[in-house]
Amino acid sequence: MTYTFDPLVPRPIDRPTEVPLGGPPDEGTLAALDEAKIFAGPPDPADRPAWRERLHAWRADARHRHGYTGAAYDRPEAAWAAGCHAVAQVWLWDELLYSFSERRFTPERFLADARERFGGLDAVVLWHAYPVIGLDDRNQWDFYRDVPGLAGLVGALHDAGLRVFVDYNPWDTGTRRGADDATELAALVAWLGADGVFLDTLKKAEPELVDRLERARPGIVLEGESKLPVERIEDHSCSWAQFFADSPVPGVLRAHWYERRHLQHHVRRWHRDHTEELQSAWLNGVGVMVWEVVFGVWVGWSRRDAATVRRMVTVQRAAGELLRDGTWTPLTELHEDAEAAGVYASRWELDGRTLWTIVNRGADDYTGPVLASGGEGTLVDLFAGGPAGERVTVPGRGIAALLRLAPGVAEPGWLPALLRTLPGLPHDPDARFPHRVAVRERPGPAAGAPEPDAVVVPAGPYVLTVRYRARETGMYQGAPYVDEWKPLPPRLHDARTLQRDGELAAPVAVGASEVTNARFAEFLAATGYRPAEPHRFLKHWVDGHPPPGTADEPVTFVDLDDARAYCAWRGGRLPTEDEWQLAGETGLLRRGEPAVWNWTESEHSDGRTRFAMLKGGCDHRAKGADWYFDGGRRAPDFSAKLLLPGLGLARGATVGFRCAWDVPEVPR
Repeated sequence: MTYTFDPLVPRPIDRPTEVPLGGPPDEGTLAALDEAKIFAGPPDPADRPAWRERLHAWRADARHRHGYTGAAYDRPEAAWAAGCHAVAQVWLWDELLYSFSERRFTPERFLADARERFGGLDAVVLWHAYPVIGLDDRNQWDFYRDVPGLAGLVGALHDAGLRVFVDYNPWDTGTRRGADDATELAALVAWLGADGVFLDTLKKAEPELVDRLERARPGIVLEGESKLPVERIEDHSCSWAQFFADSPVPGVLRAHWYERRHLQHHVRRWHRDHTEELQSAWLNGVGVMVWEVVFGVWVGWSRRDAATVRRMVTVQRAAGELLRDGTWTPLTELHEDAEAAGVYASRWELDGRTLWTIVNRGADDYTGPVLASGGEGTLVDLFAGGPAGERVTVPGRGIAALLRLAPGVAEPGWLPALLRTLPGLPHDPDARFPHRVAVRERPGPAAGAPEPDAVVVPAGPYVLTVRYRARETGMYQGAPYVDEWKPLPPRLHDARTLQRDGELAAPVAVGASEVTNARFAEFLAATGYRPAEPHRFLKHWVDGHPPPGTADEPVTFVDLDDARAYCAWRGGRLPTEDEWQLAGETGLLRRGEPAVWNWTESEHSDGRTRFAMLKGGCDHRAKGADWYFDGGRRAPDFSAKLLLPGLGLARGATVGFRCAWDVPEVPR
């Protein structure tokens, strides 16, 4: 396949913008800079004073052109956003946040991990519906409102000192319709007491939505994805700096330069090396997004990058006043030896205190002079925990920080604690990717008597071609896009194949038909089965019975455990996805009406995400966006990866099951 772009190279729209330096700035030249994501840093140190002057000129001109007032940042309820340096985007059913065995949320475990590895978080985004939404007619609001204990989870995060963002998917137009999006989102924000809204696929919210949300929750913080238009920095306190490529000499984030209180969160979701966005955040005084489970795929952070976040946010939280209110000099002058080694810094000055945030773009540690000249007062190496000598160490691909107190200036109240803490947070050079392997749950054999018309798959080796749609969930192992920039068609949502091989130790009989409502009712009557988690169990039944006229329809609103319990009662088990496909390719499997997806014995977990493979397709199909789960009837070779939610949310109207049995030999 021929691609029209190189996925390992940032697109032109993601690259930094050169700042013209020749001649006096005219209105058109300055207005063109409104479109930048990052203002590229000039390689020649001699050009940097003029570059900084041009940035100041642009900001003054842009604020005048757009009638900037900064009123949104003056709201006391929203002041926290300017110090929100570390935000985690977390799948609601991440196994650090939710225990499938205990059937409860575990924020204490999630937060302990964040404290140990990243120095703690300032906020979380509870990502809830995508990429599960579209499996049935549930809309994005249902996937929040129908979660037992969700308000309690938000309360626990608030009690721990974190702010909570909810996610808004404006593309969700093909599921169950309720009220308009503004009404639904405002009600959700008010119910949960959410502090902010992440705008998925949306750079900005329209003013009407901004107003509705502000009335529902005064001080609400909106975070647009990617490049926020300059004129909307006025009413969006944060932005999600996704897929921002920096220049070789570090540049300046346009939105944060325009308004220092506007916090951006750097992230490159599929990258295994986060050095560049971390260093950009450090030099710009902004935040980062810690995103290790990307829509169900493990993209964990290395020890080196996690240690950099830990060191960075510890200083940013302490010295927040300097970063927000101090005079900021990007690409400040450094010693020529440091510059030659790829060391760069920003300088922040306020009331006789000067902070240098320093990065090393090189792979090797730099030890030597950093500042261009000496100065009066006391110079402190924050990460060393004491006075700075003439030679300072900046770790390879790492960061450093210096603080100078002018003569007669008292040390800030936050400094003693910082000097005690930072030496215990050393740079970690280990940049290896922390792989995780998804392990399959292994049920025991089931050698009961199969149904008379069951389709028998003979023992022996097999090779299967499996077809699937490339989604951000990936399939079995690993990330679908490693170190890639924004995935675009044909890399995204295209038809793919994979080959699976294995061997059946004994013949397997797969039920020719799905289990029906009537048969499931017999099971309940015979066993008295009640699920450990009753939420949504047989939700479509009336007074404990199938609705009239549905006895012969496939039973739905059952999860994997419900299906396993029925199969065990029948002396069987669920078929694996391979067994299902082998039986289906004989042409002998029958589909019930309406057609529903089938559960298979394919539950996997990598310790952070659980998933299973569905087979068969269903009559339901959500239309209007490629982001929805797969729908429609499917050939036996098609597989769909379903991330497993907890607390009964895996039960829905479009998934049923059939049984399988291990047989000692092929019946005659």
